[in-house]
This record gives sequence, C-alpha cells and structure tokens, in this order.
Amino acid sequence: MKNSPFLPGLLCRAAALACLNSGAAWAQSSAPAPAQQLAPVLVTGNPLANTEALQPGHVLAGDALTLRRGASLGESLDGLAGVSATAFGPNASRPVLRGLDGDRVRLLSNAGASIDASALSFDHAVPLDPLVVERIEVLRGPAALLYGGSAIGGVVNTLDNRIPRQRLSGLTGAVEGRLGGAAGERSAAMVLDGGAGAFAWHADAATRKSDDLRVPANEFDGDRVNRVRNSASDSHGGAIGAAMHFDTGFVGVSLDDFRKDYGVTVEPDVGIRMQRQRAAAAGEWRKPNGPITQISWQLSRAHYEHVEVEGDGAIGTRFNNRGTDGRVEARHAPLGPLTGLIGLQWEQAEFSALGAEALVPSSRTRSRALFLLEQYQRGALTLAAGVRRESVKVDADGDAADAVEPRFGAASSRSFSPGSVSLQAGYALAPAWSFQLSLGHTQRAPAFYELHANGVHIASGAYERGDASLGLERARSADLGLRWQSGESLLRLNLHQTRFANYISLAPTGAQVDVDGEAVPEYAFRAVPARLHGLELEGRHAFAQRLGGWQLAMSGQLDVLRGVDRSTGEALPRLAPLRVGLGLEARDGVWQAALDWRWSDRQDRVPALDSATPSYQILRLSLARQFKLAGSDALWYVKLDNVGNQLAYNATTIATLRELSPLPGRSLLTGLQLRF
Repeated sequence: MKNSPFLPGLLCRAAALACLNSGAAWAQSSAPAPAQQLAPVLVTGNPLANTEALQPGHVLAGDALTLRRGASLGESLDGLAGVSATAFGPNASRPVLRGLDGDRVRLLSNAGASIDASALSFDHAVPLDPLVVERIEVLRGPAALLYGGSAIGGVVNTLDNRIPRQRLSGLTGAVEGRLGGAAGERSAAMVLDGGAGAFAWHADAATRKSDDLRVPANEFDGDRVNRVRNSASDSHGGAIGAAMHFDTGFVGVSLDDFRKDYGVTVEPDVGIRMQRQRAAAAGEWRKPNGPITQISWQLSRAHYEHVEVEGDGAIGTRFNNRGTDGRVEARHAPLGPLTGLIGLQWEQAEFSALGAEALVPSSRTRSRALFLLEQYQRGALTLAAGVRRESVKVDADGDAADAVEPRFGAASSRSFSPGSVSLQAGYALAPAWSFQLSLGHTQRAPAFYELHANGVHIASGAYERGDASLGLERARSADLGLRWQSGESLLRLNLHQTRFANYISLAPTGAQVDVDGEAVPEYAFRAVPARLHGLELEGRHAFAQRLGGWQLAMSGQLDVLRGVDRSTGEALPRLAPLRVGLGLEARDGVWQAALDWRWSDRQDRVPALDSATPSYQILRLSLARQFKLAGSDALWYVKLDNVGNQLAYNATTIATLRELSPLPGRSLLTGLQLRF
C-alpha cells in the first residue's frame, strides 16, 4: 500500500460512499442548522470576491458557527475538508491546511495580524476564545497574498466587529452559556453592539473553565488512565471598541485583553500563564466617482507574554512578543471588466525568551511588503492575479555576555527578499456547474526559531535545533476544482498539489541529547525537497420529500493527503490520513437534529522515526431547538460526542505528545444562546 499515492481501491470505495444519493456531502459543520448549508457567500478577506468562482475553502457564521465552536480555533475548524489541527490536549490547537501548519498558515483577526507565539510551538495557544467570534473564513488563492508571503497553506481570518464597520442603531447582542463536554467545560460569553447616528460601539467578554480532559481508558507508562494529565484550563477576556461613521467612510479603535492559564500535558507539574493585550485602529475612505474608489487602513499593536511555570513556582521560560502590524489598501476604479487594488503592509516583532530553559535567543523581525490584486470578469469567465514582494530582516542577539551555557553564538542578522505570485481562473460551465484553476509560486522567509532554536522545549519534551543557514522556502502549487450546485444540493471536488524546492521541516534526527543526565530526543529544522498532493470531495443533498414532517438532508465528505520528502522518499511528518464523513440532518420547524459519522484511516505513511496512528471511527449526535425567550431569539442545543467512546489519536500531533493526549471520550455538552 505504501507505494500507491492514493490507495486507489480504498479511495474508490470511500468516494462511492461520499457520493451516495446524488452527491450527498459533508456540510461545513458537524451540527445541524440552516446556515450550515454550503451556499455562496461573499468574503471580507477578499475585497474583490464578487463571484462564486473565487470563493475560499470554508466560511462559518451564524448557527453553523455556534454549533461547531470548540475550545480553540483549531478544534472549531478541524474536520472540514482539507482542514485538520495540531493538538496539545484541549487547550492549544492551530489549524492545519492541507498538511501545512505553523508559519505557513496565516492567522488574522479582522484581516490584521494575530501577534502571538502560537506558531513557535504546539503548546502555545492562540489568544482567542471562539465564543466571541462572529465569522471564520478560510482563504486560499491570490487574495491570500494580501496578508503575507507566509500564507503558503492559506489564511484563517476571524471576524468579531470590535471596530464597527457599519452604522448601528439601538442595541443588539448575544449571550451564550455552555456546560459539559469531555473537559467539564463551564463557559459564558456576551457580545453587545450599539450606536446612534454616526457613533457605533462594541463590547464583548468571555470566560471559560475546564477540567482535565476525559478520554477512553488506555494504558500509559504502565498505568491505566482515563484523563489527559495536567490539561485543565482557566481563561477570560474582553474587548471594547468604537467607530465614527461619515458619508464617505469611518474611523475606529478597539482594545482587547485575553488571559489563559493551562497545564502542559507533557510535564505533570508545569503550567503556562499566557496574556495578550492588543490595541487596534482602522478606517476607510470611499469616493465612488474617483480614480481611487476606496482607501482602507488598519494598525495594531500587541503585547504577548507566555510564562512556563514549574511545579515549585519557579519560572522556566518567559516568552515575550511585542509587535506592530499595519496595512494600507487602495482600490482603483474599474477599468472596463478589470477591478483591483494595491497595498502596503509592514510588521515588526520583538521576541524574547528569557530563563535558563530558553530555546531561542531574543530577536527582532521586520518586514515590508507591496502587494497587488487584480480581477477580470467577463461573462462566465473570471480571472484573478495576486503579486507580492517583501523585504524581511531577522536580527538575533545571540548569547548574553554573562551566559553560563552559551548556545546561540554571536549576534547575527539575516535579510530575505521573498516574492510570490498567484493566478486563478473560474468559469461557469452551465447554470449549475463551475470550474476553477489556481496556480501559485510562493516564497517564505524562515522564522527566527527555524534559524536559531537550540535548546530543550520543555512543553514538547524535545531538544530543538535550528539552522542559521536556511534560505527561502519556495513552493509551487496547483489546485483544480469542479463545483455543482442546484438549490440546497451541492457537490464539490478539488485536486491539489504543492511542490517545495526546500520545505523547512521539524523532524526527529534519531539522536539523543543529554540534558542534566536525562536523554532527550533531538528534533531539527532542515530544508528538504518535498511534495504534497491530495483530493477533497464534499457535498450535500437535500431530499424533496419530507419524512413524517421532517426535512431531511444527507451529507458526505472525503479527503486524502499525501506528502513525501523527495530526497529520501520518506513521508512528511504529522499529516492527516484518509478521512471519510457521512451525516444525516433533519429539520422540522424549530427543531434540528443531526447524526455525524467520521472515519479516519490508519496513518502508516510516517517518517522512519515516527510511529503509525491507528484508524478510528467516531459517531456524534446533536439536537437543537430555536424558540423565543423574553422577546429574544434563543437557540438551545445539546451534543453527544464520541458515542462509542472510541480510543483515538490525532496523527497531526507531534510524536512526543500523541500518546499523552488521545481525542476526547464520550461526553455530553449543552448550551443556550440568546440573541436580541
């Protein structure tokens, strides 16, 4: 089987299941809701997306997002076609897009950079509570180049209206509470929006507490366990924002604060205290009749701190990241069928890791970029092109003069000039059919930790080594898509491939490093030629006939991904296996019910120093009801997860953590949301 890139026989059988009943496919959420249907939506992440032909991979909003939200951004998106997630217990999880993670996936907050340290390590949580997010977009193609050359995998943009971009009148908002789940979650959130005349304001707050994650009983280190040790958490955050609107635009500001305390799974007596404070400003000016029809800008400044605390209260490492992100976009008037924009972006980050266990030196990263996005539309044909040119400089301080154990050498400076281009074509073959092709050439400057890491990362249980000689990561990609939609029924097929000239991979070397008499596995960043390719099939079929008054819809999904180090022929690490999902939804007025079955194949395509991840299947059930409460719209829901209490492991989790943190066991969660 390892010699076959797509497991033809198994793939065909799974595809047949996914296409059952005229293209039934997996909806964008694991729970039922009318908003969950894969209907065309416009994308704020791509200001030129005025056609279905250039839509992103996924959009979650409304009830679909409410019913799918997890404790983290990665958990909320995991399981969508082509999307998986890193997992460090229930607390730290980043999205993985088509096998690409870390700095290859750009995380945005209202289209601005999310300044944190989540890309540095799997244990670093994204400073965001999904309870206050109103919309999540996954963006690929030319528009992704607007936000960074590092977006080889794509862009994940979270929207929360903290700077109101539209006039508001009166008071609106939502309150939500949740209880239960495998981690014993107790969470609540409130979002308020209001305004009068030209003034609009926003406020939100969220709190979440959880216990150690409950998992199916398993053997670990000779003990029988049913909890992920040291995985409890306590988080809270809030934000305020306001904007003034005028006839030709708006200007606004916001302040937010997020704090989270959580355990480090790999060390039973180590905890993390994390906080991010962020100030942002944004504005827009419009002149429909001028040569420049719109100028938009935004600026943010954030201070992120992350402290790893030993069991005796001593601080092992203190991570600090202070950063500024700014961008200006100018959209020109249509030139016949051609629309487009040009923009500037600049970022500056000052990162430090202090303490005896610091694995990277203090560093400063500065980047400047010029980008252009143009779109041509005539009749059934839509073309788009994106170009980006960057200047990136990484300065590292090296060892302090009084360092007891020098590890980083002298101070150093590296400069890079990455350039990227992406082309996309969409064509409406018939009223129900459309075709899409994307081609891209992307370059990414190595991150400071890929260049200079040299030390034990206590949270991952590995000794990590960077390579100061790394050059640009270069990739060429192609994505071929075919889409059919008729009413509420939809079928979508995507074939994709990304070929790297030098893929920067964190992989085990097989060596052990002696640290205070203890042998620690060595992991190293190295550049290798690599190839990633895969297939995604998803869709939905809504049945015309009702059954006992219930409107039924069947869904299905299949995705498969392969990645190989072309220099050795070995598989790339931490890739999701072949996955199949089938679902059945039923709606009757205010009631909604869903059954969701997912099967994940055994992942035995792993590097020689990794181990296979067994296959598993998980069944989920959910029930929701919409009603009125005190004059407000309300949504009550209950979700039964992992009905069979199946023991399962995440193949995208780093090997040193995988057995420590299985997927959640059987659990029941209920929640109530009021909207007014």
